[in-house]
Amino acid sequence: MKNIVFTLGLFGLLFIGEHAQTFETSKYPIENTNSEINQLAANGELRNGDLIFQSSLSGQSKAIQLATKSQYSHCGIIYQEGNKFYVFEAVQPVKRTPLSKWIARGQGGKYVIKRLKNADQVLTPAALQKMKQVGDEFKGKNYDLTFEWSDEKIYCSELIWKVYQRATGIEIGKLEKLSSFDLTSKTVKKIMKERYGNIIPMNETVISPAAVFESDLLITVKQN
Repeated sequence: MKNIVFTLGLFGLLFIGEHAQTFETSKYPIENTNSEINQLAANGELRNGDLIFQSSLSGQSKAIQLATKSQYSHCGIIYQEGNKFYVFEAVQPVKRTPLSKWIARGQGGKYVIKRLKNADQVLTPAALQKMKQVGDEFKGKNYDLTFEWSDEKIYCSELIWKVYQRATGIEIGKLEKLSSFDLTSKTVKKIMKERYGNIIPMNETVISPAAVFESDLLITVKQN
C-alpha cells in the first residue's frame, strides 16, 4: 500500500515528468556545449566528483521549483574518462550520460557546477575509485518513482547523497521530510490532491536537489 501511495505521490509525478519527458531529447544544440566543455576542462572548472545541476523544460519542473524554492530540478556527479566527461545520474535507468548531452537537455543549456570546498584533500584517487564502486552498485537500477529511502530504486539527489556518504563519509545536503517542503501553492496543492488524495506521507525521508545544491560543504565553480 505504501508503494502505491508513493507512486501516486507528488514527487513521483514530478520526477516522472522530469525523466520520462525531458531527458530523452536534446533541447539545446549539443555542438554548442562541446567548446564549453573543452574550455571548462582547460580552466580547471571540471573535475572528477564535481556536482552539476540543471532545470528542465518539463511541465513538472515548475512544481519542483515551487515546492523546494529552487530553480534546479536535476543533478548528477561528473566523472572523467580519458578526455571525455560524463554525468553519473539517476534517470531510467541509473546510468552515465555524456556531459555534452546532459547539458543540452537543460533549460537553455544552463547549468551550475559545484565542488567540495576541501575537494583536494577528500577526493583522492582512492576516494574517487570508491565513489565509482559505490555508484556501480546502483548502475542499471530503476528510477525510484516512489521515493523511498531504500537502495532498491533511486532518484537523482539520493544517488549523489548516498555515493558521497558511503564512499567518503560526507553527507551533502540535509535530509528532510516531505512536510518540510512548501506545499502551499495552488499548483502543488492540485498535484498533491490528485496524487495522494487524503493520504499524504509527510514523514517520509527525502533529499531534494535543492538541499544538495544549498549545502555549505560546496562551492560554485561555474554558473552558466
